[in-house]
Amino acid sequence: MPMKRYKLFLLAISVVLLANCTSTKTPFKTLDYLYSISGKYTVAGQHNKEPNAVPDKWTSEIYKITGKYPGLWSGDFLFQAENINNRGIMITEAIKQWGNGAIINLMWHTCNPAFDEPCGWDSVGVMSHLSDAQWNELITDGTPLNISWKKRMDKVAVYLQDLEDHGVEVLFRPLHEMNQGAFWWGGRKGPKGTAELYRITHDYFTNTKGLHNLIWVWDMQDMSRDFADYNPGDQYWDVFGFDVYDKGYDSTWYNYVLPIAGDKPMAIGECAKLPSPAILTSQPRWTFFMVWAELVVESNTTQEIQDVYNVPRVLTRDELPGWIISK
Repeated sequence: MPMKRYKLFLLAISVVLLANCTSTKTPFKTLDYLYSISGKYTVAGQHNKEPNAVPDKWTSEIYKITGKYPGLWSGDFLFQAENINNRGIMITEAIKQWGNGAIINLMWHTCNPAFDEPCGWDSVGVMSHLSDAQWNELITDGTPLNISWKKRMDKVAVYLQDLEDHGVEVLFRPLHEMNQGAFWWGGRKGPKGTAELYRITHDYFTNTKGLHNLIWVWDMQDMSRDFADYNPGDQYWDVFGFDVYDKGYDSTWYNYVLPIAGDKPMAIGECAKLPSPAILTSQPRWTFFMVWAELVVESNTTQEIQDVYNVPRVLTRDELPGWIISK
């Protein structure tokens, strides 16, 4: 039996055995799958940001380099006029990628609800700031800023509903990198800080909009060890995402996040530098990694990319079980 077919055979057997013996069952095929591979395999992932008019740009680049498609495809609702106008193209790509067997990840670099949308990457856009009074207004139900935020969510919910109508499950990670104070939503500790906005966002999409295809990702960055101050509560997230930029793949960070994730799947939510084969061996709980768009070629050599994609424990799209699409 050729090596690739043998690997697929062993993977299929292990997933079936784990599914039969584990008590963890969720409403999501993809989340069950992440539980089943935790500690054994890592799905290769790739983010695709601007432009939304070409939502497979970096996924296709990986195929050119490795001859394999990433197992996880990621997109972004984004904030600029042209990318907001092309959200439908991005969603169509998500449906296509799901049909081809990929895990779907979506994020949302969103405009500050105190300012206009679309916006830029500036002091009146994604990198803007809310005063304490504005923040309190934002998290208070029925206030103008709170209503403005809900209207922003209404626009995104239309696309998430389209995905649900096509049977697509989504790893959804809004308000990512909560401890990153440069974003208007980030850097606010405590029960009424960023965690409260995350809870409001979760409840609005889940309860008010009635979306049931979202797998919630709580995401932090390797810049401060104060994650408890941002935790929205275990009932509000399904997967823990850890973004690796500043500190590298230090084992002390891995050991720090292990008890935070607990038994839930944990993943490298974003990175520039790929985790090396040695890192993936010594840090086996990462269920997927997602390299950030153009940084995959700016921060890694062609050989490094190929080496990681050829590691037996790293899973590409053709090695995933595939998902049944139902309307």
